[in-house]
Amino acid sequence: MLRLHFNGEDASRIRFPRQPDPLWETVLSINLLGTTRGRAVYDPWRAQIRTRLRRLPRHQLRLLRWLAPPVGDFPDFLTPARAAFGLEEGIEEVLATPRARLRRELAVLTGMSSGARALMDGGSQALSELGEALRGYHRAALIPYWSRMQALVDSERAVRARAMLDHGCDGVLATLGPTMRWRPPVLEVDYHLERDIVLAGRGLVLVPSAFCWRRPVTLIDPTLPPVLVYPLPRTPAWWITPDSPPHTQTLGNLLGPTRAACLRVIEGGCTTVELARRTGVTPPTASQHATTLREAGLTTSTRLRNTILHTLTPLGKALLRMNSSP
Repeated sequence: MLRLHFNGEDASRIRFPRQPDPLWETVLSINLLGTTRGRAVYDPWRAQIRTRLRRLPRHQLRLLRWLAPPVGDFPDFLTPARAAFGLEEGIEEVLATPRARLRRELAVLTGMSSGARALMDGGSQALSELGEALRGYHRAALIPYWSRMQALVDSERAVRARAMLDHGCDGVLATLGPTMRWRPPVLEVDYHLERDIVLAGRGLVLVPSAFCWRRPVTLIDPTLPPVLVYPLPRTPAWWITPDSPPHTQTLGNLLGPTRAACLRVIEGGCTTVELARRTGVTPPTASQHATTLREAGLTTSTRLRNTILHTLTPLGKALLRMNSSP
């Protein structure tokens, strides 16, 4: 079990990123790639990216699989905080890792190849190769699904924002899911070993992840800014096909004024009861409209205790931008 010890200042410094973290998702997806874990959720994704990954140089794939093995730890320098601002910012931080830190963190890995030894030495060519490997893998394995991942993060942020408004920081920490339990002032987390981290006023970045499987993960070094990466709620439908427009016939169902009004109300995040009240329809009718919008890929729905919270997907946001009037 992992225990995160909060003080009053830490509770007020909880943060959720605005988008999927590109390097955490990259590393965690590489972890899953060579395994059978989460078959119902990830096997369609594994099947779809297999052809695209064959286009990457084999030595780059070997390097990435060595750095992010399916079992055991991976180096902290692969997931820097600056990746929250984008892939390129994160890769720049990775390539700027001091040589002493590279040696220390890579020493925990086994099966070192010649390319891995060059990376441990901090050679410019080896670091450049790592940057290209991260970019190529991210482009092949994650970009086709990025807007779906963004929709998951948007929905999670909406749920946490509502919990904060209704119940404060305690409400946010108490509703993080079955793998985490808030026993003030300690957040207990299902983890592969016994560990305590004292936040000591540094706060905590909570990173919802599409490729985190079953249990949350964190950095090895307790002196680094505290981060907890945890699994997003997912269904197999998110990974069946890459991002694509919804079926034309389904979009046609959205052209009526009531569903257009529903889509605009959902833009700010709302429950089914709120959707009914704000559009002037009955709750069963609002639920039907929300279901159609969700099946069209325009909204997503997340359970928050006894209510369902509806939020827009990136496609839904784009549709509203293109149709500024009902």
